[in-house]
Amino acid sequence: MISAPLFAAFAFMTALAVMAVLWPLSRQRTERAAREADLAVYRDQLAELDRDAASGRLPPEQAEAARLEVARRLLSADTAPAAAGASTAGRRRVAALAALVLIPAFGAGLYAALGTPSVPGMPLAARLSAPPDGSDVAILVRRVEDHLAANPQDGRGYEILAPVYLKLGRPDDAVRAYAQAARLLGATAERQAALGEAMVVRSEGVVTQDAVRAFQAALALDPTLPRARYFLGLAAEQDGRRQDAADIWGQMLREAPPNAPWAGIVRAGLARIGAPAPATPGPSAEDVAAAAALSSAERGAMIQGMVERLETRLKSEPKDLDGWLRLARAWRVLGDAEKARGALDTARATFVGDAAAQARIEAVAKELGVGG
Repeated sequence: MISAPLFAAFAFMTALAVMAVLWPLSRQRTERAAREADLAVYRDQLAELDRDAASGRLPPEQAEAARLEVARRLLSADTAPAAAGASTAGRRRVAALAALVLIPAFGAGLYAALGTPSVPGMPLAARLSAPPDGSDVAILVRRVEDHLAANPQDGRGYEILAPVYLKLGRPDDAVRAYAQAARLLGATAERQAALGEAMVVRSEGVVTQDAVRAFQAALALDPTLPRARYFLGLAAEQDGRRQDAADIWGQMLREAPPNAPWAGIVRAGLARIGAPAPATPGPSAEDVAAAAALSSAERGAMIQGMVERLETRLKSEPKDLDGWLRLARAWRVLGDAEKARGALDTARATFVGDAAAQARIEAVAKELGVGG
């Protein structure tokens, strides 16, 4: 049912609509008043002609001709407009009747066809206090915001709200929420990278200096984090440093695990700047064809031989950091954690004094669970 206040509001709006139609009809000057003014002018002209003829200023013939013309105009003004005035008045009455009857009737019919008068009202306060059904994202966001207003030190609430803000197209709020989460819960690589990505969204795809600092902070905590590395490559591309972008993205692909979900976007970035994508490390087509014809034991032995050949090459060419990291991963996949740790120890000794190399080695050691 329609509540009394809502019904009153509808009635008021209908009255305004009717008045908007009727008001112009009541403001114009009537034809009768205009006709009376014209008749008064013609009568004055006749009186003036009589005075001019009596004083001799106007010859009798001219005076008579002028008197006939003014008399004709006076007669026309006194008779013709009356019918037009009656017709106009009739049209006004029809328009007024239509405004008074048709507008409310049309509005009522439209509401009956499209409205839902049987549905009770749902004020905002009631929606906020009702049990959540998951269908109204705005209400859920409002509840979390109210919770955070009462509990401003709840970092987890900010962390939950930040990605929702991004999906709702509110990047400014997302940046503030990610920053609050990092401040209250502590900076992690993922939080710093998420903060930087929100800044990129806020600037419509431009990797700003603030975003670069956030991504650099993320890599300081986890040098292998793909999201931060990709956006730093994008920042280099946007700055015109194409070679730096190619180096960053190419290194990502060389270290990429099989079927990395982000490899496609990195290859697209390299193609955009005209840089070739590095070949994915792995067996050759001949190796794959040969392995397909082998038994499980024979394939295992073949893979073992490939790994040992890589190890032999690295002993003669030790300055290949990517090779050492691939070797450690290969030994770990084969289940030999000691040899994986040994490969990383050799890499540490080979690249001693190289902070960037040491950071990558430690990140892989953490990834494989074979920290030294």
